[in-house]
Amino acid sequence: MIIDSANRLNQTAEYYFSRKLKEVRALAAQGKPIINMGIGSPDLPPPPHVIEALTNSLVDGPAHQYQSYKGLPELTAAMSTFYENQYGVKLDAESEILPLMGSKEGIMHISMAFLNPGDEVLIPNPGYPTYTSVTRLVEAEPVYYNLDASNNWMPDYDALAQRDLSKVKLMWVNYPHMPTGAKATKADFENLIAFAKANQILLVNDNPYSFILNENPQSILAVEGAKDVAIELNSLSKSFNMSGWRVGMLLGASDYINTVLTVKSNMDSGMFYGIQKGAAAVLKEGKEWFDSLNTVYQKRRELAWQLADLLNCEYSKDTAGMFVWAKLPEGAGDAEAFIDDILINKSIFITPGSIFGSQGAGYIRFSLCVTEDKIKEAISRLKN
Repeated sequence: MIIDSANRLNQTAEYYFSRKLKEVRALAAQGKPIINMGIGSPDLPPPPHVIEALTNSLVDGPAHQYQSYKGLPELTAAMSTFYENQYGVKLDAESEILPLMGSKEGIMHISMAFLNPGDEVLIPNPGYPTYTSVTRLVEAEPVYYNLDASNNWMPDYDALAQRDLSKVKLMWVNYPHMPTGAKATKADFENLIAFAKANQILLVNDNPYSFILNENPQSILAVEGAKDVAIELNSLSKSFNMSGWRVGMLLGASDYINTVLTVKSNMDSGMFYGIQKGAAAVLKEGKEWFDSLNTVYQKRRELAWQLADLLNCEYSKDTAGMFVWAKLPEGAGDAEAFIDDILINKSIFITPGSIFGSQGAGYIRFSLCVTEDKIKEAISRLKN
């Protein structure tokens, strides 16, 4: 390069899965029969009528024009109705909902909208690595709060009370939790809202997994007074098998939404019309869709538990989401070395828990985005 990269990249490495999947693809190209249980990219299709809604929309007059930064009224109305039906949360479709090109985009836009260099951000450990990388990209400072199994992967408020939080502006939470699958109760969300109010912190709940293997989907916005201090990200990627469509949403009080819109309106020119039409159609799905989806994931999860048993791992069965989070047996050593050994010798790719933070050390994570036959094959390989 003829110029140096920006200083903000000095502490931001290439995303783990971007880097590791190159290695996995190289092994596959060498003829290795790789079973990829690493990444949570749904392998099931969305409902057929959703694809039909997209294709039918392509002949509409405005289909190929620039779209509104705030989305089609049809889409925001569908999002509003979905939240009321599924979570019991009433949101104004015009002012309290912002469609996104995936919730990952939202993480960047929220950070750009509210953080200045030097501001501090509370980030769960373990947690989604993008919270850290985006915080560093906007030159704010990540401050980690530890989660562990003994507290069901919930924040330790006594430990947080001992810290100087005066520079903390934003707090990321993610329930159902990724990578552990821990589920928050209404009381847990009430505690988070009370903590945020007491410390004048904007709380962001990242909520893409609430319908996967979870009998009680919840939104933090259902807590009384939540809109004062909390916003929520959600996505169609996991719940409707539409990860490649890149459709997410930001929900909360209009002041917060408009602040993020200021950033977003300078970053893109609106979501493709056909994708919005398909998204509006899929949001009409209800219990029958989620039941059919979870029937598949339940069978896969039971097989993944067998894999974990073969590796002498410990795990909880009271979790949500499309992963199995498992603790390696004592003496197993480094998780990355452990999964690399399985990758090379058994051609099975599993995610090491350490990529989610220091509290993930000694854990591994299995994705359920793999067919039953593939998981059975993985079980057979580990037995031999």
